Amino acid sequence: MDKAHESENPEVGIRWDARGLVPAIVQDAHTGQVLMLAYMNEESLQRTLETGETWFWSRSRGELWHKGATSGNTQRVEEIRYDCDEDTLLVRVAPSGPACHTGQQSCFYRRLPGEVEAGPPPAAGGVMPHLEAVIQDRKAHPRAGSYTCQLLDEGLPRIVKKVGEEAIETLVAAQSEGDERLVSEVADLVYHTLVLLAARDLSWEEVEAELARRFG
Repeated sequence: MDKAHESENPEVGIRWDARGLVPAIVQDAHTGQVLMLAYMNEESLQRTLETGETWFWSRSRGELWHKGATSGNTQRVEEIRYDCDEDTLLVRVAPSGPACHTGQQSCFYRRLPGEVEAGPPPAAGGVMPHLEAVIQDRKAHPRAGSYTCQLLDEGLPRIVKKVGEEAIETLVAAQSEGDERLVSEVADLVYHTLVLLAARDLSWEEVEAELARRFG
């Protein structure tokens, strides 16, 4: 280890690599969703601590960059942790917009070919962000045999019809069927509602924002 790249703060002891960099995993502090991976040097970390917003080091451009400086999609830092090997940072943030330059909420919106329709939900943040990410991925990268892709391909009229059908089935289950059946129908309704939002280029985050507005 090059001593010149070790942190001067003995209580922290970040292990910078030979270029004076450390990978920084950026995570939504409220949903648990991993948003992006970038790199920090000592100066960008210091600016992050001073400003309360994320700053990184661009390896391709060889310069500091302030996340959201041009797009407005800044990230307010809530907490910074480092791992047991002291060579990786976890930056937990409150994002003001998408993390990815493509407009996706997370840079990790694509799946490897051959994966199942939906894998296990993340440990933090619950299933909603995970399910929405799968739907957005199917919209951006259609695949044969996917029910989500089939709905999106058939268009808004078909999706709206399915939401109506699921809403009716939920009402029927609430009035005359058991708890397990009701939970199942509500899950179907939520899924089809997320597909509807995706078809209209809307997100669950906007629904949450409206709920937050109503509750002050």
